Amino acid sequence: MAKFSNVIAAAIQMWAVICLAGCSGTIGGEPTSTASIAHGTTLPPTSATGQKAQDAKIALILPLSATGEAGDIARAMKQAAELALFEADNPNVHLVVKDDRGTPDGAAAASQAAVADGAEIILGPLFGKSVMAAAPIARKAGVSVVSFSNDPSVAGNGVYLMSYLAAEEVNRVVAFAASKGKKRFAALIPSTPYGQTVEPAFRKAVAGAGGEIVTLEHFGADTSGMLDAAKRVVGVMSQADKTGNPVDALFVPAGPEAIAQLSPLLTYSGIDTHKVKLLGTSAWDMPVLARDDQLIGGWYAASDASGFQLFSQKYAKSFANAPPRLATLAYDAMTAALALAKGSKEGRFSAANLTRANGFAGVDGPLRLQPNGLVERGLAVFEIEKYRSVVVDAAPQPGSDKLSTASAFAKFF
Repeated sequence: MAKFSNVIAAAIQMWAVICLAGCSGTIGGEPTSTASIAHGTTLPPTSATGQKAQDAKIALILPLSATGEAGDIARAMKQAAELALFEADNPNVHLVVKDDRGTPDGAAAASQAAVADGAEIILGPLFGKSVMAAAPIARKAGVSVVSFSNDPSVAGNGVYLMSYLAAEEVNRVVAFAASKGKKRFAALIPSTPYGQTVEPAFRKAVAGAGGEIVTLEHFGADTSGMLDAAKRVVGVMSQADKTGNPVDALFVPAGPEAIAQLSPLLTYSGIDTHKVKLLGTSAWDMPVLARDDQLIGGWYAASDASGFQLFSQKYAKSFANAPPRLATLAYDAMTAALALAKGSKEGRFSAANLTRANGFAGVDGPLRLQPNGLVERGLAVFEIEKYRSVVVDAAPQPGSDKLSTASAFAKFF
C-alpha cells in the first residue's frame, strides 16, 4: 500500500447530482441525470406541519481543484457525501461545498468562508496540514471539524478523524496472533511515514501481548536495500530456529510491490510459513496478494469488505464510476452529520453528541468518535487462502475490548 489504498484514479463524471459545489439547498430522493439546482438557489425548509423547520448547514471542504490522485479522490468524496444526502431525503439540510485547493492557505480560506456561510459543522479537509490550518478558524467559531486526514497528531480539541488509523490494526493482528500462541516476533518495516507510525505501534502491541521482538529491520524503496534487510531478518530467524527458540511470526506491513520482491527471498531462504505465521495490515487487503503461494495462511486486520461492496454498487449506479476506497469516509461523515441534524439546533453538533456512546452507522460497520478525536471501528482478522481472503475472527461491535480503528491506506494525508 505505497499509494492511496486501492484508489481508482479515474476521471469522475458528475451526471447524477442535484446540488452543485458551493450551492445550498437540496432535494430529497435518488439522484437523476437531469435534475439540478442553479447555483445559490435555496429551498425553504418546512416541517411536516407546514411550519418553518430548523434547517442545518453542513460544510464539506476538499481539494476539489487539486491535480492527480488527490483531486480525483476529492471529487469522488464529494459525490459520496451527496449520495448520503440524497438517501437521507431531508430538505432541511443544506450542503455547502468549499474547495481548499489542497493547500493550508486554501483550507484556512475555505474554513473562513464556511463559517461565514453559517456552517454548523465542517466535514474535511483531507490533508493533515490543511486540517491544522482550518481548525483554529472553526474552533474560534465553535464549529466542530470531522476530518478525513489519517494523521493522529491533528486530532482533538474540536477536530475528529473519520479516517482509518494504521496503529490500531497492528494492535488487532498482533493481539490475535498472540491469542493463537505466537509470542516471538520478527518484523520488516518500510522506511516511510507509514512505517514510522507502524513501528511504535508494533513494539507496543507485542509488549502488551507479552511477546518478544527477536529482530526488526527497516527497508527502503530500492530493491537492494529491501533484500539486504530481509536477508538479515531471515538470518536471525534461521539461527533462532537452530537454537530451539524459533520465531513464531513475521510482521511485514507492506503492499503488493514490496511483497512481490520479498516473497521469493522467503521461499529461497527456506522459511516455512506453515510454522512462521506471516502478519500484515490492510495493505494486504488486495486480491493480487492471494495469488502468492508464500502468503497463504498469513493474517492481516482490515474492515470487512462486504459493506464497501454494497456501497460501490450504489455509487456506480449513481455516478457511472467505481469509487475509490476513501469515498466511504465522506459518506460516513455525512451520514453521521445527517443523524445529528435531526436534533434541535442548539448543540446538535456538540462534542457530546458527536461522541455519543452508541456511535453511528458506517459503510464498514459501526463507528464511534472518541473525545480524543480518534474514531473507533471494528476490525476483522483475515487469513489469506488461494485466490481469496476469509475472515477468521469477525469484527467486534462498539464497546467490545477488541474494537479498534481500521486502516484502508498507508499514507499520511
